[in-house]
Amino acid sequence: MGSNQAAVSFLNNIARAAFSLGMGATVLNSSLYTVDGGQRAVLFDRFRGVIDETVGEGTHFLIPWLQKPYIFDIRTRPHTFSSVSGTKDLQMVNLTLRVLSRPEVNRLPEIFKTLGLEYDEKVLPSIGNEVLKAVVAQFNADQLLTERPHVSALVRESLIRRAKDFNIELDDVAITHLSYGAEFSRAVEQKQVAQQEAERSKFVVAKAEQERRAAIIRAEGESESAKLISDATAAAGMGLIELRRIEASRENTATMSKNPNVMYLPNGNNMLLGLNAGR
Repeated sequence: MGSNQAAVSFLNNIARAAFSLGMGATVLNSSLYTVDGGQRAVLFDRFRGVIDETVGEGTHFLIPWLQKPYIFDIRTRPHTFSSVSGTKDLQMVNLTLRVLSRPEVNRLPEIFKTLGLEYDEKVLPSIGNEVLKAVVAQFNADQLLTERPHVSALVRESLIRRAKDFNIELDDVAITHLSYGAEFSRAVEQKQVAQQEAERSKFVVAKAEQERRAAIIRAEGESESAKLISDATAAAGMGLIELRRIEASRENTATMSKNPNVMYLPNGNNMLLGLNAGR
């Protein structure tokens, strides 16, 4: 009997020890939490509320049940949202905005108190639409294209300033898409076609003007040439005309002498007569 009681007692001790170890491991495990790289933690205490200090990377202790960690991703994340805004000349414009945002690390407790973990999804679309509508309303529809860098700069400055009110940092802001309504698009297309037609008409007029000037220059040149010949003829008298006649006769004689149907008759005038082969 004594040996049996001793064995039972020993087993009970082992069971209690194992239970104690298990409970200790469970308590220890629930007392630890890990903050990975690119993250920060905000600790909530049931008695003190949200603790104002931000917890950095690593493994940390907490009091089970009494405290609970909330993990924030502090890396830059992209967000895209669209807005339909009215321009100064009452045209509707569709815009898509892309922003890269991250929270202010030292303001995480306040962000958690006021907005929660999904702070960016709650804030950025709202203030983005607000800023886009306010900026676009300052410009006419065509100015959004011709002054797009200026419009983007205004949107960026205004959005960064508004996001700062919610403890959010914006690393980049860009308008990625801009389109107009169907009626305005047709009006722009018709305007472009009209401008192209006007440019083509200007080219035709310029070409005609150049051709007119060229014709005038040619006519002036021909007139000047005729005048020079007339002056030269008047200066040389009939001698120049006789010289031209002799040169022409020589050319005709040389041409006719090569023709087999032409015979030379030795008379006083040294004439060349053309005779048909059948005569």
